[in-house]
Amino acid sequence: MTVRRTRTVEVAVDGVPAPRWRGKLRRFCSLVMQEAGAVGWELSLLLCDDSRMMDLNRRYRGAERPTDVLSFPGHLEPTPHGRPLRGRAVTGDIAFSLDTLRRNAREYGVSVDEELKRLVVHGILHCAGMDHGSDRHGKMLALQESLLAALEKERIIGK
Repeated sequence: MTVRRTRTVEVAVDGVPAPRWRGKLRRFCSLVMQEAGAVGWELSLLLCDDSRMMDLNRRYRGAERPTDVLSFPGHLEPTPHGRPLRGRAVTGDIAFSLDTLRRNAREYGVSVDEELKRLVVHGILHCAGMDHGSDRHGKMLALQESLLAALEKERIIGK
């Protein structure tokens, strides 16, 4: 079995102005993958508003409300022993509602940058095949926090 080593992150926008920090978002995604040990990745990101996210959430999850992040994993390579992303390629699509992102940041008392980084890591881990809903031991959320700690000084929005 061949592991793909392509490394791309594409960012599209729908219903929101194109943010100036799209390049930093692509870079942060790449850093998450490198830190997690992924050998290749092909990610498509969508930055949208609540209206578009509600359409996606309705279509793919049957939920009549917007959400902050939705992940759509692509082809998954078998997981080697050890760290879940180590040595594998990760592909998929991730949608982010910037409206819900801002509301959640206010509600949780964190910066929009910190909340966006959390959602990016969370979405990437879902694209890697992890699922906190069936993770009785909390491995996904523990890895999420570990990656966020390792990349704490990185910024997507702001300096």
